[in-house]
Amino acid sequence: TITEHSGTEKYDGTKKTITGYDVEISNPLYKESDFTFSGTAEVQATDAGSYPMGLKAGDFANISNNFTNVEFVIVDGTLEISKRSVTLTSADAEKVYDGEALTNVNVAVGGDGFATGEGASYDVTGTQTEVGSSANAFTYTLNDGTKAANYEISKVEGTLTVTELTDKVTVTITEHSGTEKYDGTKKTI
Repeated sequence: TITEHSGTEKYDGTKKTITGYDVEISNPLYKESDFTFSGTAEVQATDAGSYPMGLKAGDFANISNNFTNVEFVIVDGTLEISKRSVTLTSADAEKVYDGEALTNVNVAVGGDGFATGEGASYDVTGTQTEVGSSANAFTYTLNDGTKAANYEISKVEGTLTVTELTDKVTVTITEHSGTEKYDGTKKTI
């Protein structure tokens, strides 16, 4: 029985390799030196996914004259490359009402983060001018060379909050005045 090696890796943009196999023989008289191997016991991959080693029974040949009924059974092994988990979070922000729009264009990258040399650009459109709260909305575009299939990406929108102005506001009302000379007609100020 030939059991291919297996392995699990997390995507990081670099090539991952699994090599080799283990041998289990049902008859203690039969040894590994009694057969040859002509295949390649290796699997390589970079992107997230499942990759079988793919050895075949025909890759092995009995060379012993002492055994004529040798069966090679293959137990498949795989290289599993898991996706990176990335959380994109737009910033929270708060201010007292000043008549100007509140914005914050920062986006934090959390979780596993992007692999070295990979990432995204962001278009943050969240804005809040009046007293109240709203989501700091944004969209993202993956950079060239960054494959969506290698990531599990989740978005979290921050909150923009404008609070009421609590300073005392004094409104002074000054009535208009005027001076007229009587002429028998109605006067208005």
